[in-house]
Amino acid sequence: MSADSAPINLTNHFLIAMPGLSDELFGRSVVFMCEHSERGALGLVINKPSDILLPRLFEKVDLQLGRDDLATQPVFQGGPVQTERGFVLHDAINAGEGETVYASTLSIPGGLEMTTSRDVLEAMSSGAGPRRVFVTLGYASWGQGQLESEITENSWLTVEADPSVIFDAPVEQRYERAMALLGLQPWMLSPDAGHA
Repeated sequence: MSADSAPINLTNHFLIAMPGLSDELFGRSVVFMCEHSERGALGLVINKPSDILLPRLFEKVDLQLGRDDLATQPVFQGGPVQTERGFVLHDAINAGEGETVYASTLSIPGGLEMTTSRDVLEAMSSGAGPRRVFVTLGYASWGQGQLESEITENSWLTVEADPSVIFDAPVEQRYERAMALLGLQPWMLSPDAGHA
């Protein structure tokens, strides 16, 4: 197998939409890749907030949010798949070797985890749970070879993820901050750049 045909693995990377991508959901989006293999890919859009705040989401599942630090945090539109289902991206919780604290958690190389089971919300309702959390409804997915094809067509830039962009950067700055990880600014890639 030549180096050119080695599969790429974009787990723990950001996909950054090229400025020319005009899709309503994916235009100017940054997607954190939770999983990428030869079977396909799964990610969460990190810069498209919904109009629902976390306390409202908790009410919908008959829980009370027990964390004042999260009271004004929006729930994000993670992607077009399973938009009625919650996904919680968070710092890794120290469990025993090879174990996770919650019933349904995907450990992501690089130190983050994505949990889809209710127990993480129950922990947050009691004032506990992971320190840094990012909650979405829905996720983005690509079938076998689809993401690689979109990258070849210059729909996406890729860069290793920086958790501070997810958890610390203001939502409206996440696109620019992700681009800056590549040493780029969006205007540099604009299809209109240089045309007076």
